[in-house]
Amino acid sequence: MRQLLTHFVSGDATDSSSVVTSQWTPRVDIREDRDRFVILADLPGIDPAEVEVWMDKGVLSLKGERKPLAGEAADGETGEVRFSRVERSTGRFHRRFTLPDSADADGVTATGHNGVLEISIPKRPETTPRRIQVGAALESGTRQ
Repeated sequence: MRQLLTHFVSGDATDSSSVVTSQWTPRVDIREDRDRFVILADLPGIDPAEVEVWMDKGVLSLKGERKPLAGEAADGETGEVRFSRVERSTGRFHRRFTLPDSADADGVTATGHNGVLEISIPKRPETTPRRIQVGAALESGTRQ
């Protein structure tokens, strides 16, 4: 119930990219350049090597977990450290993004720096319409 209320208050109630089992939702920016799509995900405190990124049937998925700091208590538990305010979410996250047909799934790359995961999805080369020359049928008395 608290998660539902948090999502409603923070304005995420209509975001369908977050999977129901997620305990929190990282913020993302999605940009389209001339030759690629870029997803920038805010993941401070998470080792980029521990984030799973995969693409399947045009859907890009991000999955990972932000663990509580050493000595920090999980919900309902008493820990060594007492906080007066806790605003940073911990736990598992899982987000999915449906990409357009122009995305090249084979060229996806991901890098992490300063708490931001950057996923680069190149675009496939555009296919340009090709004019097809219509030739005249041979005149042998039959039409095809």
